[in-house]
Amino acid sequence: MGPAELVQAAAMARRFYLEGKSKIQIAEEFGVSRFKVARVLETALERDLVRIEIRVPAELDAERSDALRARYGLRHAVVVESPAEAEETPDPENLGEVAADLLGELVNEGDVLGLAWGRSTIHMAAALDRLPPCTVVQLTGVYDAGTSERGSVEAVRRAAQVSGGDAHPIYAPMLLPDAATAAALRNQTGIARAFEYFDKVTVACVSIGSWEPGISTVHDMLSEEERAHYASLGVAAEMAAHLFDAEGRRVGRDLGERCITVKADQLRRIPEVVAIAGGQRKASAIDAVLRSGLVTSLVTDTSAADYLMTAGTTPKPALNRADPDGI
Repeated sequence: MGPAELVQAAAMARRFYLEGKSKIQIAEEFGVSRFKVARVLETALERDLVRIEIRVPAELDAERSDALRARYGLRHAVVVESPAEAEETPDPENLGEVAADLLGELVNEGDVLGLAWGRSTIHMAAALDRLPPCTVVQLTGVYDAGTSERGSVEAVRRAAQVSGGDAHPIYAPMLLPDAATAAALRNQTGIARAFEYFDKVTVACVSIGSWEPGISTVHDMLSEEERAHYASLGVAAEMAAHLFDAEGRRVGRDLGERCITVKADQLRRIPEVVAIAGGQRKASAIDAVLRSGLVTSLVTDTSAADYLMTAGTTPKPALNRADPDGI
């Protein structure tokens, strides 16, 4: 390209890329055809006269995010850089901050937002600074009734406060000693009112636990004998008190009768289910839950994402919401 061509190409590129003018407008200004404008812009890219950079905030890994979304057929996947010193830490707190921003995008006015118990969802709720008016409902009981003010109940209150909507918390433990006690609690007025909203939830936020101490709420609440029993069934992950094997099939369904939680079939019908989970120690559990078809979107970190990109056979797309059990 000669000097005149270079100057004209630079001017056209400035109009198109910086000023937002259309090719037709540029063609009219310079007295050429729009096809000529298209050729000049293409040549400007080829000759390195124009450089296009795609930038996202440093903590977000756009390439891994897109690859992970495609591999699991997710609606959204957001991968956050893992701090080098925290690679072994499950669910770094910055995941909650990013998830809070994602919910700000996904939740619309009039939606019903469901929050399941989990450290990551609690971190997310604490980081919320914007939500359109919506109803917020608790999807599970709490890890321990004595921590309700600092856990799920407070997360539901916080989200409702930010949105200006109604809150429907559940003042009950997640796991009860037996099915009869759980059934009795479900019939209590306040808890029953929250349960009535489960079929109306449009966006849900859940955590994922791997089957080991300190990383699975359900694991920590069971006796040694019960842990061994469910381990013998091949449990690899838990989410909202539901247990899954490595292929995403639900196991230990009898446990659900003792739990205060949303049903798996109800989760499957929710249009948007966002899971927040990260760290190497949770990576295989995240893979298992994603294979269940219950989750549509994921917020995770690079540590877990690197495992997920090479984990086993290519999973079925999550958005078909298929039940691996075929039931």
